[in-house]
Amino acid sequence: MAKTGDCSRQRAEPMLRSPPSFEERVYWPHSIAAIVAELSKQGIAPAAALEGTDLVASQLDAHTTKISYRQIDITIRNALRLSSDTEIALRAGQRMHVTSYGIYGYALLSSATQAEARSFAARYLRVVGPLCDVVSLHEGPTVAVTFEPQHWPNPAEDAHRFAVEFALSAHLAVARDRLGQTFRFSRVNLDYAAPPHAIAYRSLFECPVLFEQQSCGYEHVREDDLVALADPRTHAMAREMCEQLLGEVNRAGHVAADVWRILIERPSRFPSIKAIALKLEMHPRALRRKLEAEGTSYSVLLAEVRRRLAIEYLRKTQMANEEIASRLGYSDEANFRHAFVRWTGKSPSKFRGRARGAVTNIAETS
Repeated sequence: MAKTGDCSRQRAEPMLRSPPSFEERVYWPHSIAAIVAELSKQGIAPAAALEGTDLVASQLDAHTTKISYRQIDITIRNALRLSSDTEIALRAGQRMHVTSYGIYGYALLSSATQAEARSFAARYLRVVGPLCDVVSLHEGPTVAVTFEPQHWPNPAEDAHRFAVEFALSAHLAVARDRLGQTFRFSRVNLDYAAPPHAIAYRSLFECPVLFEQQSCGYEHVREDDLVALADPRTHAMAREMCEQLLGEVNRAGHVAADVWRILIERPSRFPSIKAIALKLEMHPRALRRKLEAEGTSYSVLLAEVRRRLAIEYLRKTQMANEEIASRLGYSDEANFRHAFVRWTGKSPSKFRGRARGAVTNIAETS
């Protein structure tokens, strides 16, 4: 069995990878460009689609332009507000062909084998600023891919659904570019309720689609053939450039990522900023300044860690609300409940009931 991550995620302590920097402009603008282009087809001006991003349309075509997740987030919310087309994310994702990803895409195309391409993607996906992190597990004839939206963890939010729809559609587009138009998913899993446009999933994915599952992702038949466009020299050059880009991405938000990691290590007894500063061999004031320069703070990171852990516990464990409250450092269940309602608009019990709701299968394999 080969795997690039653990898809089961049924442990009592979920392993949460620190999200990439929300503020740092280190990513290519291809995802924003796809959303803006799709909105333009609907008669929505690029200026309106980009409102609040500090971007203009001409920058989306410039190879020197770099964007942040904050700008992606603003564009997503603009699209949800401006578009009357509920399928906007699915349509925009179909614009994400393998060449849209620049040097990363050419590295995929020039890989010697499909296994090498999967391994490459597992290491370097974050250089392109994906809307979702990906964990891939391949065992026997099946590859199972799990999505975790980068900055939109709440399944009850439209932005979460948008990120997942865009990622699913983009993965399908890239896979068909690489493997041929006959490529199909064999199953799609989604952790949210069926949206009004659920029928659109049938025509796009052409496989069973299950809503209200414990996680998002898809499965497909494992492909291990040689890559038609394999070229070792091109792949080596592309990999070297992606390694440099990965270093840039990893340096962005470096201190925030360190703080996140330390908080996750002790979820039941979150260390104070003074304790974290001591562990990082920094003065607390210096740590606060560095976090501020990265567009965040200790309190923001602590709240985000608590929120993501709470969602993971409720979706993927049997722990009682009282135990979750204790693990998240709340003095009692009531304080946890109030915080969770503030985060998600739902009580923990209602959120868990929706997340564990009945399975909806809207697509049958013909």
